[in-house]
Amino acid sequence: MNGKQLKNRMKTYLMLLLISVSAINCKKSSSPKPVTPVVTPPTDDYKDPAAYGTPFAGVPDTKDIVMYEVNLRAFSNTANFAGLQARLDNIKDLGVNVIWLMPIYPVGQVKSAGGLGSPYSVKDYTGVNAEFGNLDDLRTIVSEAHKRGMSVILDWVANHTSWDNAWITNKAWYQQDANGNIISPVGTNWADVAALNYNNQNMRTAMIRAMKYWILTANVDGYRCDATDFVPTDFWKQSLDTLKKFNNRKLILLGEGSKKEQFTAGFQMNYGFEFYDRLKGVFAGTQAPSAVFTANTNENNAIPADGFKLRYITNHDVTSSDGSAYDIYKGKQGSLAAFVLAAYMNGVPLIYNGQEVGSPKKIDFFKKDPIDWSTNPDMTAEYKNILALRKSSEAIKTGVLTTFPNTNIIAFSKKAGNEEVFIAVNAKNSVVTYDIPAGLQNTTWKHGFNNADVTLGTTKTLQPYEYIILKK
Repeated sequence: MNGKQLKNRMKTYLMLLLISVSAINCKKSSSPKPVTPVVTPPTDDYKDPAAYGTPFAGVPDTKDIVMYEVNLRAFSNTANFAGLQARLDNIKDLGVNVIWLMPIYPVGQVKSAGGLGSPYSVKDYTGVNAEFGNLDDLRTIVSEAHKRGMSVILDWVANHTSWDNAWITNKAWYQQDANGNIISPVGTNWADVAALNYNNQNMRTAMIRAMKYWILTANVDGYRCDATDFVPTDFWKQSLDTLKKFNNRKLILLGEGSKKEQFTAGFQMNYGFEFYDRLKGVFAGTQAPSAVFTANTNENNAIPADGFKLRYITNHDVTSSDGSAYDIYKGKQGSLAAFVLAAYMNGVPLIYNGQEVGSPKKIDFFKKDPIDWSTNPDMTAEYKNILALRKSSEAIKTGVLTTFPNTNIIAFSKKAGNEEVFIAVNAKNSVVTYDIPAGLQNTTWKHGFNNADVTLGTTKTLQPYEYIILKK
């Protein structure tokens, strides 16, 4: 083979090689590329419900609140919204500006605690208990209260649900024992309810949406939140921060708890548990009169400067466990004397329905138990006097407290600017001669209710459970 032939053969080999490589590449490029599946996240089509009505412009500042708790099962013979509507003027005339409705939601029947079931065993967070009426009836209550200058707040039960709540199918939304069984709240005897799991974010989201629902759908003005100490504080902050995004609304937020951090979470008020316990003890004779001052100091030292304690002489729990105010404070005069202390010393006063007529019933809120509103009209008149003075007095609401310790009498003054009030209460079922504090002897005042001139001498005789209320 000569050189020219060799050169031609090499060109042929090179051409074949190029054709082979090209064919291989064409084959590779024609093969379909693997398709990566597209994962579509689950859609959340939630939208806030349309707002019903106009946000109430008359929601009071916290310091001005006088709250009235309504137990619909006891409030009227009809035990429903219509029965409440018929007496809204009576509530207003007392001097009340906030109505708290005990839970209005459908009640669970599985493992029910008896009677009609506990209103705190919630079967449906966005339903209305047919026992009381329907959504339109609730809207009417809110609207009619607003017309009378009163706000309406609902009772919110965040710690647990009934066993037949639809949420129970989401097992991870509930606390469970070591065997995976849903449990009742630990440390309680509340067998009729199942404890919620606040480690579950989906449950939290559903809870917050339900809280938003009533503000928008029924135009309510806030919540009294049940068993607040049992629910993580960070949830309260999460939920209340969300509610406060309704910046065209002023909300009232009360927690049935005692933790200081609840105020940081967004509550304006929580409960004066210690004040009630000490007050009850003073009237029972097991605590010295000064015990209420100790409780007042302890409670106010445990809240921020702009926070308030709810002060009460009874409520639905107290009446159910301890008896009526009439029983606890030894009759009409004793319960009035106790209310003066709760309403005037510090904090926000609460009235539980029937208290203002001296109802002697130990009301069972698991049953229909109507109050007799015809009893003791003189007590009702005195409640009006007590609350009218509080409404007119910045000293009573926010004034500086000065105490005058005494072994028999609970006496104190409140002062704001040029206004001053002096209160002395005999919490004993006996006549007491009270030595007027030296700095107040021979001073002139006005009677708190009728403006008659009063001069304090050196002593004052007080009848059993008598109180004196003076102003200047």
